[in-house]
Amino acid sequence: MATIRKRGQSYQIRVSCGYDTKGNHKEQTMTWKPEKGMTERQIQKELNRVAVKFEENCMSGQVTATIKFEDFAEQWFKEYAELKLKPKTIEGYRWMSKRIYKAIGHLRLDKITARDIQKFILEMTEEKRCDGRNKRNGRLSAKTVKLHISMISTIFDYAIKMQLLQHNPCRAVTLPKPDGEKREVYTLEEIQQLLDLFQKEPEKNFKYVLFYTLAIYTGFRRGELLGLEWKDIDFSTNMVTINRTSLYSKSQGGTYTETPKTETSYRTLKLPNEVIGTILHWRDLQDKQRNKVGSKWQETDRIFTKWNGLPLDGTAPGYFFKQFCERTGMRYVCNHSFRHFYTTVLISNGIDVKTVQSCLGHSTPTTTVIISYGHTHQSS
Repeated sequence: MATIRKRGQSYQIRVSCGYDTKGNHKEQTMTWKPEKGMTERQIQKELNRVAVKFEENCMSGQVTATIKFEDFAEQWFKEYAELKLKPKTIEGYRWMSKRIYKAIGHLRLDKITARDIQKFILEMTEEKRCDGRNKRNGRLSAKTVKLHISMISTIFDYAIKMQLLQHNPCRAVTLPKPDGEKREVYTLEEIQQLLDLFQKEPEKNFKYVLFYTLAIYTGFRRGELLGLEWKDIDFSTNMVTINRTSLYSKSQGGTYTETPKTETSYRTLKLPNEVIGTILHWRDLQDKQRNKVGSKWQETDRIFTKWNGLPLDGTAPGYFFKQFCERTGMRYVCNHSFRHFYTTVLISNGIDVKTVQSCLGHSTPTTTVIISYGHTHQSS
């Protein structure tokens, strides 16, 4: 039988849950506060209903979570994240957890309200970036804020699945509007200018010329390009297939190979003859490098390699391209913008959303539609 005790303007409901194996008495408590304007009769009626429901939940094993958020989040990392998620995703969650723990890690899981989460959102929108970059006057982006709340929501969903909670407070919060910044994407004229400039690059830079040429013609992600191996290209049909991705993680000891981002990221595209010609030229240059270094060459079958055959670092293409733009006067855009350029080309040629989704390797057409709308809206 639940016992009820009034404490100021709220009520404490306590339920006995028997004894543990050591003979210690177990009980669960919750606090209920009536809404303003309720009559005494309404309060008693609702209080009894809440108490009965709470007792039923306790008796069926669905008890309140007295554990602190940080402690439960660490359990989530061990019981779920490390078993289900990719290392790069876990690394991102670990980075976000520092800010999250500072804000709500000390609070009991069952005591965290939507108001607590909303306060954290406000704090993040006013917080300066830890990397010192000056975008948005040094403030965190709406996307970064959303990623933090998404992580918290995922942990609360796990708590509900484990029958520790009934509600996820993140469902009731209001997220900041997207920043609405225009993504920098090359025009067709600029791409032609870029390809012309590539023709003048020395052979020592040719692997980067190939990297960005493939980025233009395929829209592959950076990790997908870096993960390409010679066996992924069928020179008889001009087809290239994504089978893996190359990523960097400090927790993994540096560069490592991973499966593609999603199941739909496994895909095959046909390349123009001129791109195949560029690939074949790079293969000849790589063979020369292999013969030059001799026994120091380590065979990985990767298309994009360091001087000794090991997989190319993820930062190398971007570092080259920034220097390339500085010395040629070319407008600089980030690596991922080439993927958006590829999207723009497909859309402007009237390709349907399902086909664009397939080419880009998106997990759902919704992602494709959002990106497609963004490019159409920017160009209108």
